[in-house]
Amino acid sequence: MKVNKPTHVAGQAKSMKWKDVRGKRSRPPVSSSELISSPVMARIAKEYQASVQKKPTVKRLKSKAKPVYDIKKPLPQSGLKQSHTQANGSSAFRMDDESNNSEEWKEYSKSIYGNGVGTSGDMEDVSPGRLEEESLHTCAERDDRQNHAVLVMQKDQTLCFRGKCLLTCLYGRVEVMGFTIEEGQQSYPLFSPASHCPLTIRALESSDHTRNETREAVPILRKYLQQASWKKLLKKVKSNSSIILLEPMETSLTRFLSSFTDLSELFSPPMSELMSAVLDTPLNGLGMIPLGKAIEGLHMSKSYRDGLNMVVSACRGDMDGSAVILVCGTKNVGKSTFIRTLINNLLNHTASVDYLEGDLGQTEFTTAGCLSLSTVRRPLLGPPFTHQCTPEHMIYYGNASCETDIERYLESLKSLWCRRSRSKATPVIINTMGWVKGFGFDVLVDMIRFLPVSHVVQISHSGINQCPALTPEFLKTAHGYQTHPPVQTALAEFTESLSTSRSYIHLDLQSDFQGVGCQGTAKHQRTNEIRELSMLAYLSQLQSPDPGPIRPLHSLTPYQVPNTAVALGVIHCEVVPGHMFYAANSSLVGLCCLGEKVSSRGGPVLLSQAPICPCVGFGVLRGIDISRGLYFLLTPVDPSILRKVNCLLLGAISLPSCILTTQPGFEGEMPYVTTDYSFDLTGAGKLRVFKGLTRPSHTGTK
Repeated sequence: MKVNKPTHVAGQAKSMKWKDVRGKRSRPPVSSSELISSPVMARIAKEYQASVQKKPTVKRLKSKAKPVYDIKKPLPQSGLKQSHTQANGSSAFRMDDESNNSEEWKEYSKSIYGNGVGTSGDMEDVSPGRLEEESLHTCAERDDRQNHAVLVMQKDQTLCFRGKCLLTCLYGRVEVMGFTIEEGQQSYPLFSPASHCPLTIRALESSDHTRNETREAVPILRKYLQQASWKKLLKKVKSNSSIILLEPMETSLTRFLSSFTDLSELFSPPMSELMSAVLDTPLNGLGMIPLGKAIEGLHMSKSYRDGLNMVVSACRGDMDGSAVILVCGTKNVGKSTFIRTLINNLLNHTASVDYLEGDLGQTEFTTAGCLSLSTVRRPLLGPPFTHQCTPEHMIYYGNASCETDIERYLESLKSLWCRRSRSKATPVIINTMGWVKGFGFDVLVDMIRFLPVSHVVQISHSGINQCPALTPEFLKTAHGYQTHPPVQTALAEFTESLSTSRSYIHLDLQSDFQGVGCQGTAKHQRTNEIRELSMLAYLSQLQSPDPGPIRPLHSLTPYQVPNTAVALGVIHCEVVPGHMFYAANSSLVGLCCLGEKVSSRGGPVLLSQAPICPCVGFGVLRGIDISRGLYFLLTPVDPSILRKVNCLLLGAISLPSCILTTQPGFEGEMPYVTTDYSFDLTGAGKLRVFKGLTRPSHTGTK
């Protein structure tokens, strides 16, 4: 890969080694209306499969929700005045004198509602269920001038879709993946790609039964629709109706992903859903495609829902300290989906939720290979790659599995927990790996003993427990990787002397969705592809947030870092010092902060052991100049934070192949890419490791 001539060289002072002189990028504007449906969608026949039973829903808690955001979207100004603010940012409105005296409104309201009160004969009865083709034509209207659509939904009606959009609740309230969106809140981005279960928007019952929907809905509809359209929709508005605004959405993330050929159809329905796609509706062309009843969306079993409600109630109850919920289970049973739904439900009642990442392979907020502690303040309305962020504390482990160094994995988790503020009273969600056999099960036992867990949510499927139930009684005699009964926790000073007598609530949940226990085989659904999506999402932060063409990574100006100012280490395997630069060149590196000062005698600083230290982000080491002693680094991390970085760690997490092979602008032979390679050579293939080994202490042998 050709290295661009840098525009600056790091100064002599160490505090200036990350000096950034990259100027603002000027790009031609691109209209957000340039969203078109996939070409393949034009060839889909309008066929629908038989109706399926209505999916169960999570029972809503009675208490009103608290606001999640401090900054709320401005309320409609067309004939509205705010009277009071309700829970979760909702607002009630009243008509001003001018709108109240509108002759047009008086005449039209009399023709529909008589004296302002609707009768059963005036409006059609709309039964709860999935909004499909005919209902979407009657309940949705589109304004082509402003390129958005307004949808009226009745209580318990649902809209399942693929794609992406920006949702604003104008009237009433709706629920998406457990999070309640009410009028008066800002717009929320919704992501429903083919890699995960499609999102479902569900209308909820109004929290205010004294409202006059006819008077309040008119100025809202008039603001966003033309006269003929808003009059048509007004007939659908009832006391329990919800009115939502749907707008197209394009971000630096979606633009960057769509620039790769293999990901251009990421937000379109996969082949298995093409026959259920609903075409020719007012919503098409906005970046979202409704799905028919043949596609169920998120399915939750009864035990799944009951466990979710029990945990939410416990977090809201009067407990000693904050609730700490550990979620465990084998692979592909819905742990991540359960955690996202749980966090969204908790955000209806609290301002933030702490999240401890213990799954190295399927991380929620970071690239793979990281352990992190995050404070979640925004709802998670999409898969992990749509909400990548920098956690409060993060450690780069450097591998998608902890099997090669379990000791460092456990010590890293302890280090993260010790960094959590003891004064915080927010609930904590702990995610774990899907490795529940052999040493993986031992690690789960240690985690429950090390951390002050109040609830253990163990998810299984098919009525079969893939590992022993982690009940308090079982833990009294269980052997962990580092602990054995009787046990005294290694974090006793932080957990008030926890011991084997410490009790917690164990919940056994059963998942029964289609394909449970099996890895997805469709495009973009395999675990390695999901990890690559998270990596690409992180690298998309290098793009400008303003609309414009995508700039390939090799065209961006890198930072120049002296190799005497930072240490370089390989943490997933042993590499001789003479080959360290070969291994690190054109690779992903973690930007870390060692506790001690890095000193050099004029040459590069190389680490011989894998440290446990804070990580602030990641970068692409796109070139090494040995003669000048410089590293060329691309990273979205802010320069003020980069000045604290004194260590670059290389792990087993590699860059997606599309970064090296399909980015535009390459001329001649592609660097760093080898095609003449034979896997028939001894040692050329991947080394298979059996994870189910049992320790001698568990078998009774000595």
